[in-house]
Amino acid sequence: MKATILTIGDELLIGQIIDTNAAWMSQKLTALGISVVERITVSDEHGPIVEGIRYCLRKSDIVLMTGGLGPTKDDITKLSIADYLGVGMEFHKEVFDRIKAIFAPRNIPLTDAHKDQCYLPKNVEILTNTMGTAPGMLWQHEGKQIVSMPGVPYEMKAIMTEQLLPRLAQNPDRKVILHKTIMTAGMGESSIADKIEDIVDGFDEEVSIAYLPGLAQVRLRITAKGDNESVLQSKLDKAVELVCHRVSDLVFGYDEITLQEALQQMCIDRGLTVGTAESCTGGHISHLITSISGSSAYYKGSAITYCNALKQKLLGVKAETLEAYGAVSEQVVEEMVKGALDLLDVDIAVALSGVAGPKGGSIEKPVGTVCIAVGTHGIIETRTILSSKDRSKNIAYASNQALNMLRKYVLQ
Repeated sequence: MKATILTIGDELLIGQIIDTNAAWMSQKLTALGISVVERITVSDEHGPIVEGIRYCLRKSDIVLMTGGLGPTKDDITKLSIADYLGVGMEFHKEVFDRIKAIFAPRNIPLTDAHKDQCYLPKNVEILTNTMGTAPGMLWQHEGKQIVSMPGVPYEMKAIMTEQLLPRLAQNPDRKVILHKTIMTAGMGESSIADKIEDIVDGFDEEVSIAYLPGLAQVRLRITAKGDNESVLQSKLDKAVELVCHRVSDLVFGYDEITLQEALQQMCIDRGLTVGTAESCTGGHISHLITSISGSSAYYKGSAITYCNALKQKLLGVKAETLEAYGAVSEQVVEEMVKGALDLLDVDIAVALSGVAGPKGGSIEKPVGTVCIAVGTHGIIETRTILSSKDRSKNIAYASNQALNMLRKYVLQ
C-alpha cells in the first residue's frame, strides 16, 4: 500500500511554521508497512489544493491531508475536496452537537463560523476529533482513499492514533517493514560506506541501508521489507550483525539512543566519575550530559574557563604554556585535563579549547579549529579537529567529538 502526504498552509511555505506533522505521519505509516512515496506542501488556495489531491492520488492508494479545516475564511480545504469529488456540502448534526458540547461548559457562544465547520462534503465518513472542533474526514474514491485532518499537531495525532491507524493496520495489502538503526560516531558516511561496501553488496534483495549523517555521527538505518515478518526479522538481524562486526569501534548503540546516554551507562557500569573543562563550547558538553536523567550518578561538574586567566586560576594552566602554544593547543587542553581532574576530583576529565567562529581564526588556527584532551592522571590523549560550519554547529560538532573521545577512552 502506498501513501502520499499533502500538507496545506501558506505558513508552511514561507517557513513561519515547520511541518512536523508530515514527519510524524510518515513514521507511523512506515511502522504499519505502508510506503510513503511522496510528501508535498501547497498554499491555502483552491487550485493548488485540488491539483495536489489529483497528483497525490495518481501516486498512491491513500492521500493524507492536513490543514485548512478551521473556522476562518482562509480554511478552504473542505470546499476544495468537494470540488475535486464533484459533490455538494451537507450539514452534519453530530458535528454541530459535539461543538455545542465543547462550548457550553465554557459559556462560549456559537458563531456562524463554527456552524460552517459542520458543513462537510457529501459521502464523508467522520473521524472524531477528541481534541478539537474540526472533525477528521475520510472518503472512498475510485478504489482509493482521501483523508483530511486538522493541521494542529495534537488534533491530527489524536485522529490518527484513535481512528485512522487502527483501521489501516487491518489492511491486508500492506507490506511488513522492519527497521534497525545503528548509531555510530568517529567516521564520516563515505568512509563507513567504503568500509562496509562488500557487506551491503551482499545484502538480500529485501534488505537495504541508508546513511544518515549528523554532526560527528552517522546513523545507519537498515530496512527489511517484504511479506513474511519472521523471515524479514532474521534477514535484518543478520545484516545488522555483519555491519556492526565490521565497524564495531564506531558503534555506540541502536535506534534512538544518544551518545551521552550510551556514555552514561558505560560510566555507571564501570563505576567511573567524569568532569569537563570547557572553553569554546561554553558548557555545551555539560548541557548534553546533564540533559539525561540520572547523570549525577557519574558526572560531577564542569569548569567553564573561557578566558586564559581562569584557565590559569582554576585549572592551573601554566602561563608559559599559553605563551608558547596559545590557548588553542593540545598542550593547553592537556593541562586543562590535569587541572580538572584535581579540581573536580573525578576519574576521567575531558577538556576543549578552540575557535568557534565566525571571528577569531588565523592562518595557523582557522575558525573551526578545536583541540580536545581526554584522560586520567595516568594517560591523557589529545587531538585537533577542524569543522568548517557556523558557530553553533562548530560547537555541537566539537562537543560530539569530545563525547566520542571520552566513550572510546572508557572502553580501553
